[in-house]
Amino acid sequence: MDSLTQAALGAAVGEAVLGRRVGNKAPLWGAAFGTLPDLDVLANVFLDPIGELQFHRGLSHSFFFAAVTAPLFGWLLARWHRDDAVPARGWARLVFAAFVTHALIDACTTYGTQLFQPFSDYPVSFNTIFIIDPLYTLPLLIGVGWALIASRTRRLGHRANTVGLVLSTAYLLCTVAAKAITWPAFERALAEQGIRVERMMTTPTPLNALLWTAIADDGEALWVGLRSVLDDGPEVRFRRIPRHADRLAPLRDQRAVRVLLWFSRGYFTVSDTGEGLVFHDLRFGRSDAWLTDRGAYIFNFRLRPRPDPTRPPDDQWTFEQAIPSFDARSAVLGRLWRRMWGDRAAEVAAGTSDAAGDR
Repeated sequence: MDSLTQAALGAAVGEAVLGRRVGNKAPLWGAAFGTLPDLDVLANVFLDPIGELQFHRGLSHSFFFAAVTAPLFGWLLARWHRDDAVPARGWARLVFAAFVTHALIDACTTYGTQLFQPFSDYPVSFNTIFIIDPLYTLPLLIGVGWALIASRTRRLGHRANTVGLVLSTAYLLCTVAAKAITWPAFERALAEQGIRVERMMTTPTPLNALLWTAIADDGEALWVGLRSVLDDGPEVRFRRIPRHADRLAPLRDQRAVRVLLWFSRGYFTVSDTGEGLVFHDLRFGRSDAWLTDRGAYIFNFRLRPRPDPTRPPDDQWTFEQAIPSFDARSAVLGRLWRRMWGDRAAEVAAGTSDAAGDR
């Protein structure tokens, strides 16, 4: 999730754990530790682009990291705040809760969170919430804000924080319900259209949990369609996107390609620009939210050689990530708003798309 949400969640959790005992120190430390795992980006100065992609949301987002470091941070906080008479285990609970909730809410997004590092690099992604969702964040901000400004002689602020946590968690459960509603509808639509697929993923479109994107894999190409929870019919317009995996064949043994395949979970397409190959991760969608006949992919990795006799033979290529973009023109946002509420007219007819033509 975005940094504001992570800080708000950490602060709300900190208030819930120790707010009644240490006052505003609890949400403030909660916000700090709720943000700390994302500081793994500071390691980028020591890593190449391939290592950056592997390391982000890795060890610092794992249950192991939370379990090992929480007691240490708890001990330090107990020494720092001796006057509060809160034992180290109390502060450790706050830190552990902030770390674990950070990792778990990240795992609900599409990116992938390596919860089981250092034992497994499997990127857990439940794909139930977009990385920025105001309906999840606002209850947290209001609740913890109330706790920070309310008098500590009364429990009203602490209770408001609890309500904020309950509401945000309830909304998160609603996103799971929305996924459960739209998933079988996508499956039925694929079957009715004679599209046989090997697997499928679904993820919410930007800033909401009403409109969902399905990406289905038939082994050679990907089929992308949209469905709103509020759609009143079975129709789903799928567009076929050739994967062009054969373009990667000469580079399959390269570390850069192996990491991209691992990161994308196989939901990708490859374009040839004439100046080189570009790997597009379809899980993060397009600038048009798949609502028009053209759009720019959000996550793009331009492959390039880096001949170096000091590197192993399988490490002679790297990639550069293009800056993610989102088309924020009012026309696209207007289409997104209308399609969320079940207006299929906001979505153009879908067909076969080629990555080279979609850039």
